[in-house]
Order: sequence, then structure tokens, then C-alpha cells
Amino acid sequence: MNVKVYPGESKRLVDPVDGAIVCCGIYGLFEHTGIWLEDHIIELHGSGLVKAVSPQRFLTDRSGERIYIACNAQLQPLVHVGTSERAIERIFTYINYNTLTHNCHRFTTECVTGLRSDVCSFSEFNAAISKFFKTALFWQPLRYL
Repeated sequence: MNVKVYPGESKRLVDPVDGAIVCCGIYGLFEHTGIWLEDHIIELHGSGLVKAVSPQRFLTDRSGERIYIACNAQLQPLVHVGTSERAIERIFTYINYNTLTHNCHRFTTECVTGLRSDVCSFSEFNAAISKFFKTALFWQPLRYL
């Protein structure tokens, strides 16, 4: 299953919903992921701090001009019960951040599934999320502001 539409391949905007999975590009080389909640994104920052940031801040110092949301084939955001609550519980906590082994993809996967994860790349993240939701992923541009 995995990914049918990658970030940047579609122009069809999708409205965000709480608990949705979002991503943006970092200098055209990497992706950064987080959880949408009440017009903010809960992310694991490179400092190891989990925090809620505005969409603008999520994009700051990154190459991406857009935020993308993980959807199914009907372009409905993929949301699992408990995702928002798990993300909220971790705000203002510190995680021993490591770019290669304990990063935003692992954090986001754990918020969605509620299970410990070893996911560390965007490719592994997509595979894990696709398998969890039992659907191919369609990364659509997020409508906000």
C-alpha cells in the first residue's frame, strides 16, 4: 500500500481535523512530521522538547512552503482515536532526540498508534502509518489560515 500521492504531487486542499498527521519539507532533503490539534501542530523539536506550534512556526527555518496532511483515497484525513490525547500528554516533555534514531517520525508514529515504535525515516513512517490504517497514503496540501 504505502504512498499513492507524495507531498507536493497534488494541489487539492484538505481541511485539517484534530489528530491528523501532517508533514512539511526540510531543505528538500527530509520531511518533518507532527499532529494537528486546534490550529496548532504538536511536534518533537530538534532540541528534544515536545511543543505545540503554529503552522507558520512549523514551516519556519524549513524549505517547505506548505504543510501536507495524510489522507485516504477519499481524501479524508487519517485520524485514530486517542492520537490527540497522546500528543497532548507529551507537550512540554523532553525526549532524548536523535536525528537518526529518535526523531519526529518516531514521535508521530507513537502518538498515532499508541505503541512504542522504531520508525526513524519518512519512508518507514509512511509504511507504518499505511499498515496501521490499512490504506495507501495520499499526502494532500493542508488548507489553513
